[in-house]
Amino acid sequence: QVQLVESGGGLVQAGGSLRLSCVASGGTFLGYHMGWFRQAPGKEREFVAAINWSGGSTSYEDSAKGRFTISKDNGKNTVYLQMNSLKPEDTAVYYCAARSRGRPYNDYARLASYDYWGQGTQVTVSS
Repeated sequence: QVQLVESGGGLVQAGGSLRLSCVASGGTFLGYHMGWFRQAPGKEREFVAAINWSGGSTSYEDSAKGRFTISKDNGKNTVYLQMNSLKPEDTAVYYCAARSRGRPYNDYARLASYDYWGQGTQVTVSS
């Protein structure tokens, strides 16, 4: 059983930056592909970014490309989401998720493909 704990959310002005962290425990971190998702009020949870188990492959939702960077420190059991040039429409609860590296990496955007989820961290971007 893997536990995921996110941190780093907060209130920031448009154009600002935040770095989210997600620490994993209870499993072998190298055994998992990782993803970040977000859910705004009244909307469905959506894919933001993903990284494969080794950190060698990354993927982004279109609005995140060029602004967000996902990275993975296997030595610290931590995945990060660096968010720059934030916009009010980035306001949401951000969730970290993990799925077994035995699953195909290219299924990264599908919520149901993830085995474990964190509790989420709130990101609010003011205009």
